Amino acid sequence: MNLCIRGGRVIDPASGFDQICDLHIRNERIVAIGGAPPDANHTGVIDAKGLIVAPGLIDMQARLREPGEDHTGSMESELAAAVKGGVTTVCVPPDTYPPIDTPAMVHMIKQRVDAVGLARVLPIGALTVNLEGERLTDMGSLHQAGCTALGNSDRAIVNTLVMRRALQYASTFNLVVLLNAQDPWLVGNGCVHEGEISTRLGLPVIPEAAETVGVARDLALIETTGIRAHFNCLSSARAIAMIVDARARGLPVTASVTPHHLHLCEQDVGVFDTQCKVMPPLRSEDDRTALRNAVASGAIAAICSDHQAHGKDAKLAPFSEAASGIAGIESLLGLTMKLVREDNLPLTTALAALTSNPARILDLDRGRIEVGQIADLCVFDPDEVYTLSLNGMTSRGANTPFYDTELYGKVHTTLVAGKIVYNG
Repeated sequence: MNLCIRGGRVIDPASGFDQICDLHIRNERIVAIGGAPPDANHTGVIDAKGLIVAPGLIDMQARLREPGEDHTGSMESELAAAVKGGVTTVCVPPDTYPPIDTPAMVHMIKQRVDAVGLARVLPIGALTVNLEGERLTDMGSLHQAGCTALGNSDRAIVNTLVMRRALQYASTFNLVVLLNAQDPWLVGNGCVHEGEISTRLGLPVIPEAAETVGVARDLALIETTGIRAHFNCLSSARAIAMIVDARARGLPVTASVTPHHLHLCEQDVGVFDTQCKVMPPLRSEDDRTALRNAVASGAIAAICSDHQAHGKDAKLAPFSEAASGIAGIESLLGLTMKLVREDNLPLTTALAALTSNPARILDLDRGRIEVGQIADLCVFDPDEVYTLSLNGMTSRGANTPFYDTELYGKVHTTLVAGKIVYNG
């Protein structure tokens, strides 16, 4: 298809390009920015006047619930939710059922994604067999099958020697390792941040030290192995300070945060609101402020949804027994743009955290708008206000604390490889 996206504000965070102009697409690629090429023969026009044309969003951690938990979501439902939110690339952690620890699992997921035909999916290969933290996977075969990154999801590799060997092995293939760093002994059976709310509600706690101890151990191993590492979903000011210090010492580390940790804090748990039960837990107001400042300064490079769709019943149990997680992939852009509208984030910085920075971290040829680039694009209205509603969500997940919240940046069109996959 030959398309012209006409009159939009084209923003490429990677280069700083920001102009109102036309964008011309032939087949899968951008062929011109501004004036049409001499041989232009457009078969379709997208009117983007008053809209922003940005690279498609890259979500560094989202669970699609397939295979293994098809009752709470499917490739069809969750990828439809992704493109509705402007997400064109989704990184799937290896904690599927069975886990992504063999090339066969990688191929099966890629076949399902091709059959659905919406967003791209990058399977993250497991560091250890069955995510059990004991035996290393065949990382070379996982890489050859299509895994551009490795991780163990939120399943801790308790044995530090196994973790060191896993990082050493991954470094031989120059693969980035995605880490969800928490000390399992300090996490225990905890479910909320250790602070005012845990004291008032009498709930088992997850102290800040659970994160900082986990980050400290992994940073020590990163320093000895030279692996490129990315810390997913950090939640505390002290952990961010540790990442900043590590980068200053030359360690190749980056970090991401979720929108819910940027918007909510422990007080939002209120009186046992299970919609606010997440892992890591919502922390203090000071932590939330520090996370916002870290994204604005670039200390935190990426914002990811950590999308986890649950059925309605999963959040109806008592707080300590309820499922953790938020269905957040289709509100990823809206919640980030809300921070922009509230002057907590510059627009270009926010878009970089959703597009070019994740692409750089994962070594992807995506996240940019330039001639010759694959046309993965998100066209949205930065000023259009919309309200997230249960009936209006595409994801099967009924679990979010952001119902009836006014969001900004409604997506009008999403393109993957020059093909319109969502048109709102």
